[in-house]
Amino acid sequence: MPLTEYSPGQAFPGVIGRTFDVSKPAWPKPNRARAGSPNVLFIVLDDTGFGHLGCYGSPIRTPHLDALAADGLRFNNMHTTALCSPSRSCILTGRNHHSNGMACITEGSTGYPGSDGYIPFENGFLSEILLQHGYSTYALGKWHLTPAEANSAAGPYDRWPLGRGFERYYGFLGGDTHQYYPELVRDNSQTEPEKTPEEGYHLTPDLVEKAKAMIADAKQVAPDKPFFLYFCPGAMHAPHHVPKEWADRYKGQFDDGWDAYRQKVFARQKELGIVPAGAKLSRHDPDVQDWDKLPADERRLYARMMEVFAGFLEHTDHHVGELIGFLKEMGEYENTLIMLISDNGASPEGGPTGSVNEGKFFNNVPENLQQNLAAIDDLGGPKYFNHYAWGWTHAGNTPFRRWKRETYRGGTADPFIVCWPKGIKAKGEVRTQYAHAIDMVPTVLDALGIDAPPQIRGVTQSPIQGLSLKSSFDDPQAPALHVTQYFEMLGHRSLYHDGWRAVCPWPGTSFSESGRQFGAPIDYDLLTELDAKGWELYNLKEDFCETINLADQERERLIAMIGMWYVEAGKYNVLPIDSRGTLRFADERPEIAVGRDRYVYYPGTQTVPLNAAPRLVNVPHRVSVHANVPKGGAEGALMSMGGCDGGFSFYVKDGKLTYGYNYVADQRFKVIADSPIPEGDHVFSFEFTPTGKPDVAHGKGAPANIRLYVDGRPVGEGDLPVTIPLTLGLAAGVCIGADAGAPVMDDEYHSPFAFSGMVKKALIDISGKPIEDKEEAAKAYLKAAMARQ
Repeated sequence: MPLTEYSPGQAFPGVIGRTFDVSKPAWPKPNRARAGSPNVLFIVLDDTGFGHLGCYGSPIRTPHLDALAADGLRFNNMHTTALCSPSRSCILTGRNHHSNGMACITEGSTGYPGSDGYIPFENGFLSEILLQHGYSTYALGKWHLTPAEANSAAGPYDRWPLGRGFERYYGFLGGDTHQYYPELVRDNSQTEPEKTPEEGYHLTPDLVEKAKAMIADAKQVAPDKPFFLYFCPGAMHAPHHVPKEWADRYKGQFDDGWDAYRQKVFARQKELGIVPAGAKLSRHDPDVQDWDKLPADERRLYARMMEVFAGFLEHTDHHVGELIGFLKEMGEYENTLIMLISDNGASPEGGPTGSVNEGKFFNNVPENLQQNLAAIDDLGGPKYFNHYAWGWTHAGNTPFRRWKRETYRGGTADPFIVCWPKGIKAKGEVRTQYAHAIDMVPTVLDALGIDAPPQIRGVTQSPIQGLSLKSSFDDPQAPALHVTQYFEMLGHRSLYHDGWRAVCPWPGTSFSESGRQFGAPIDYDLLTELDAKGWELYNLKEDFCETINLADQERERLIAMIGMWYVEAGKYNVLPIDSRGTLRFADERPEIAVGRDRYVYYPGTQTVPLNAAPRLVNVPHRVSVHANVPKGGAEGALMSMGGCDGGFSFYVKDGKLTYGYNYVADQRFKVIADSPIPEGDHVFSFEFTPTGKPDVAHGKGAPANIRLYVDGRPVGEGDLPVTIPLTLGLAAGVCIGADAGAPVMDDEYHSPFAFSGMVKKALIDISGKPIEDKEEAAKAYLKAAMARQ
């Protein structure tokens, strides 16, 4: 009988009298989630204080976030690490930030085990876990978890979102971005916004629309497949960017100042049960000006800064509401476990007077009050990288003391909302159990009935260090499982243990009281002195806001807790302590390429991030661009580095070669060629030569001389009285043939100001070696580089 006449599974004669079964199909089993598995949505706000949301007592309108709280739970005892990247690593892994190598933001890594910026693969992300269980996984918005030196097109990509378990990504890889001109990445490639600011573009609604599309893409094919969405808008980090009409909604509402805000919010927090009735408001911070003693112009400026911030937050709430509304329309809301948190307390990076450019903080540049006053009508628009005054930071962290970067509760205690209509019976209640960001992952796994995997992609996993909060969902009296938690951020240390909190503030209880500024270094002798005399002790069971220091009365307890801090520090790779702040950014880090002193770049390629580009601050350098100028001339940017917050641009305007330098948006300088550029194929160059020494501690890079050349022939010269000392802009990098994003010389041209001729390539030379025949050397190098391609 022919084989085709047999039915599947029927025996048929084999060789030498044996019989065999006909083979059956053996399809791989689809990776489907357990039936009824909930979606998971993490919403991570940035720099949002305990007293910023309406449901936490703020006068800022956040009706959609308030609705989540009314449909779920608010926690009043949730904590983060006091800084963004470290907290986000905790949120996604369930491990402490030093265990993740994230002692600081990625740009401040130092190479020690707890501070190298490389989150170990044995610390699996929630996305990697849920992907194994049949979930779709999406990340939107801020990432800031890839080593800064690995953010370029050269990778490696294994610590980008798609390398850590997310199937789709749309957002920005760095710590912040321009909300109107963001540095966007889609999956593993840079992309540009689909509209301009003039056409109504803003990052937050863009992120929401992309999130909705990703969810719909999968749901229309596999309706029962759950998703994990990690949604992280740039809000409320600087720049505080929002259309004017949103800020104007708060006109006059903050004219009574930050102290009045604190009093009103504190009273409302007690009404809402967010703060215990017997709590005492923390003191007015010594570093914050007395509102009533400020000149009228300053009060007007600071009030407007807060109006812009408030409008930005309400605008963010509105668009988060659109995302939640979309889930309701799809019938997904009821079975979506939503957790909303801020990554740290409100930010003081605007300093005492606020800032029109947050880049000043990262370069130690003092603020200019007159410049800030002149910018008042444009705050919130694309022109500035603005940040409010730190009096509003203190107010936003009501009822606590201090702020982001410090481990008092003002830096670490954050709003935390949990909403899961199908899974949590309690509605609108407050939970007081102690919690930390590392508890979010184990809580999700517990809620989903999933065990932490022993391996992910063949890598043995470390134990999750957080503890589940699920027991508190429907039982307000459930015991707190998280009993001990250490903190360390930029030298500021603390320890929570069973209702008590020991704090060792650095550089002190305030800058004015200590006589030290942010970033002051700690040496071994000073550390010993701090351990002997610098610790404070608070009983949080009776003193919610850390107002009564019991260090003298409870000396034995304090000594035991200091010892416990060192035990935790040893367990989680906390040491050595490094308090240098922004000065850490200048440390050299390993790069994907071997060191060299000449870099060749090409047009039509992705922008090279600053951390993957040569560091052109305080060092002599020469830039040469090989370009063709058509008949009739050309204009546009030959090369740019930085953005509206600082950097330089090498461009042609009005027929003349021009070097433009933006000193942290405070001053702009131009060196213009004496004659028009010639037509045809040429090498356009400039030389940057420092003429003095930098004063990095006071925000001044080395003064410099600029010389312009065409084919090695001098065509112009000028001086820069001051330059940027540490970082050329906060996000933008090297761009060839255009000035993409927020333009460096925004008073000269509009983005992208693409060169209308043809740019062939560019050379950056940092060797410092004299080039005797500039024309021939530049042409020879560019020609040789072209030949190697």
